[in-house]
Amino acid sequence: MPYLNVWSSRSNSSMLPHMELELASSSSSVFTRLRAESWVLAYSLSHNSSSDHVSRSVIYPKNKTKFRKQEGFFPFRRGKKDSFGPSFALTQASEEQVIDCDVIKQSSQSFTREKGGVEGFGCVQLEEKRVLTHNYDDDDCDVKIEEEEVGRVKGEKVDVRALAQSLHFVKTADEVDEVLKDKVELPLQVYSSMIRGFGKDKKLHSAMALVKWLRRRSKDNIGSITLNVFIYNSLLGAIKEAGKYEFVDKVMDDMVSEGVDPNVVTYNTLMRIYIEQGRELEALNLFKEMSKKGLFPSPATYSTALFAYRRLEDGLGAIAFFVNTREKYQNGEIGNIEEENWGYEFPKLENFTIRICYQVMRQWLVKGENSSTNVLKLLTDMDKARLQPSCAEYERLVWACTREEHYVVAKELYNRIRERDTEISLSVCNHIIWLMGKAKKWWAALEIYEDLLDKGPKPNNMSYELIVSHFNILLSAAKKRGIWRWGVRLLNKMEEKGLKPSSREWNAVLVACSKASETSAAVQIFRRMVEKGEKPTVISYGALLSALEKGKLYDEALQVWKHMIKMGVEPNLYAYTIMASIYTAQGKFNIVDSIIKEMVSTGFEPTVVTFNAIISGCARNGMGSVAYEWFHRMKTQNITPNEVSYEMLIEALVNDGKPRLAYELYAKALNEGLCLSTKAYDAVISSAQAYGASIDLSILGPRPPEKKKRVQIRKNLSEFCNIADVPRRSRHFDREEIFTAQTKG
Repeated sequence: MPYLNVWSSRSNSSMLPHMELELASSSSSVFTRLRAESWVLAYSLSHNSSSDHVSRSVIYPKNKTKFRKQEGFFPFRRGKKDSFGPSFALTQASEEQVIDCDVIKQSSQSFTREKGGVEGFGCVQLEEKRVLTHNYDDDDCDVKIEEEEVGRVKGEKVDVRALAQSLHFVKTADEVDEVLKDKVELPLQVYSSMIRGFGKDKKLHSAMALVKWLRRRSKDNIGSITLNVFIYNSLLGAIKEAGKYEFVDKVMDDMVSEGVDPNVVTYNTLMRIYIEQGRELEALNLFKEMSKKGLFPSPATYSTALFAYRRLEDGLGAIAFFVNTREKYQNGEIGNIEEENWGYEFPKLENFTIRICYQVMRQWLVKGENSSTNVLKLLTDMDKARLQPSCAEYERLVWACTREEHYVVAKELYNRIRERDTEISLSVCNHIIWLMGKAKKWWAALEIYEDLLDKGPKPNNMSYELIVSHFNILLSAAKKRGIWRWGVRLLNKMEEKGLKPSSREWNAVLVACSKASETSAAVQIFRRMVEKGEKPTVISYGALLSALEKGKLYDEALQVWKHMIKMGVEPNLYAYTIMASIYTAQGKFNIVDSIIKEMVSTGFEPTVVTFNAIISGCARNGMGSVAYEWFHRMKTQNITPNEVSYEMLIEALVNDGKPRLAYELYAKALNEGLCLSTKAYDAVISSAQAYGASIDLSILGPRPPEKKKRVQIRKNLSEFCNIADVPRRSRHFDREEIFTAQTKG
C-alpha cells in the first residue's frame, strides 16, 4: 500500500499486564479533548434513565476554545472500558473524537439501556436544513455536511438504538439492505456510531456488513452518502474493540481502493492495534511514517509511541523520545495547533515518561536476573533529561529491591530521598536495613540506623531488632573465628548507638575470648556484663570457665563454679566437662569421679567429648597410663572413641615412653575405619625410632594427608574485615577498649 510502507498482515494479539493500570493517573487527560469550529448541536448517547424522548438543542458559538460542560450539554462518552486495558488512559488515543455527530441532542433525562438493547445508541431528532461542520477532535479531520446528510424530513424522529438492535445479527450487505431500505437516509455520523457500538459488543460482522452496504450504495449513487476516512476509522476502532485483527489488512486495502487517505486518527488506531499485538517496533515505525505523509501527530500519538517503549521495557528509548519531543516543542516545531493546547498536554507527556521509566525499573527489579546496573543507568539518564520521579516512586522502587545485589540500588534511592530533605517512610528505612544485612553490608545498615537517630524518623522496635540481628551476625562470625577484639569493638559500638547488648551478644564475645585463650579479656568482659545489669547464663559461665582452664587458673575456675551454683544457674554438660578437665589437670581424679556421678544424677550422661577432655588433660600433664585407663573406661560405658580419643591417647603414650602401645592403638584405629591425623602418624614413627621399637610400617599404611588447618587466632582483622565488610583499624587494639568508663574508674 503506497502510503503505509510498514503495513503487514501480522495479527497476533497480546494483553497488557496489570501494572499498566498505573499509567492512567499520569496520562488520561492527554487524550480527552473537545474542540468546536462552528455552530454545533449535540445529542446524548447515554442511557441513565428510562426516558427515550429528545429535548431541546443547545447551541455553542464558533470559537477556538474547548467545549465546557454547561447546562444541557454532556459530551458523548464510551460506554465500556477500552479493550486496550482496564481503565487505561489510552482509551481515546486513536479516537480522539468524543462527539460522534454534528447534531447532539441532550434529553432532560438520559436514556436507559433497555433489556436486549445495544449499548452506545440513542434517539436522533432530524432537524431542519443548515450547514454544519463536523469536527472530530481527530486532528485535521473536518468534514462539511450539507442539508441532505442531516436529514430529508424535518422533525422526523429516528430511534438509533432500535435501529442498531435490528442490525445486531446481520452478516451481509443484503441483510442490511432488508432492514434499512425503507428507512430515511441518516447522517453519516450515525452510521459511524453504530459501527463503533458493534465493535464494543463484539459484533464485527454487523459492522463490516454495514460498511459494505454503505460502499455499495455509494458506488450505485444511491443517496448522498460517500464513504470517508471517518467511517474507516470507526471500522478500525471496531476491529480493535473486537480484537479481530485479521481484518485490518482488508480495511486498509478498501481505503486504498476507495481513494481515502489515512489521517492522524487512522495512524493512532493502527499504532494501538500493533501494540496490542506485541508489534511495538512496527507501531514506532508508523509514528515515523506520519511525518513523511505530511501529517502532524497529536499529543495522543506521542503518548501512544511512549507506551510502545513501555511495552518494550525500553526506558532509555522512552527518555530519548521524550527529549527529542521536548526539543521540537521548545523550538516551535510542534504544538502550533492552538486547539491541541500543548501547554496543558506537554506536562502530561513528561509525567507519562517518568511513569514509564518507573514501571520499567520496577519490572527489572522484580525479574530474576541482576538488573541493578541497568536501573542505575536509567536513573542517571533521567537526571540528564531533567526527569525527576517523586519520592513516593523512589520508595516504591525500594520495596522492589529484594535480592542481595539490589543493595546498591536501594542505597542510591535512599540517598536521593534524603538529599531532597523530605520525609521518608520508616518502613522503607527498615526494609533497606534488612536488605543491607542480606547483602552482608552490615556497616551500611548501621549508617542508616544512625540516620534514623540523627535525622528521623525515630526508629521503632523493628529497626532495633533488625540492627541488633546484624550485630549478632557479626558477633557470631567473631565468635566462630575467635576474633575477640572485634567482638569487644562491636559491643562498644552497640552501646554507643543506644543498643543494649543482651546475654546473647555478651556470650558471643566471651566464647571468642575462650577460643582465643584470652583469659584476662574473658574475665573483664564477664565483669562488665554483670556491671551492665545483664544476668550471666550457663553459657556465660561455661565460656569463662573454659578461658580460665586454658589459662591454668584452676582456683579461679573453682570460684566461678561455686558462684554459678550459688546464683542458681544449673550446670550443663559443657560446664561439667570443663570442670572434669580442670580437676584432671590437677590430678584430682577422685573429684573427677564425683563430677561424672553428679552428671549422671542430674540427667547428663557423659559423652565422648567428656572423656576426650579427661584424656587430653592427662596427655598434657604427662599421665599416659591414667589416660589409657580412662580410654578403656569409656569403652566399658559403651561410648565409642573417635579420632580425637585415639590421637590424644597416642600423644599421651608417646610422651610416656610407650611406643609399642601407641603403635597398636594406631593400627586398631585404622581397623575401625578411622582416619587419624598426620601428627599421630609422625608421633608413632618418631617414638618407635627413638626407643628402637620394631614396627611394621606396612600395617600403618602410607602417611595420611595433611588435614585442613583450623582457623587461626589472628592478631590483625584484615581477613575478617573483608568478610564482614567493616573498616580496618590501622593501629593495634587498645586493651582499655574492653572496659567501660565506669570500669576504668
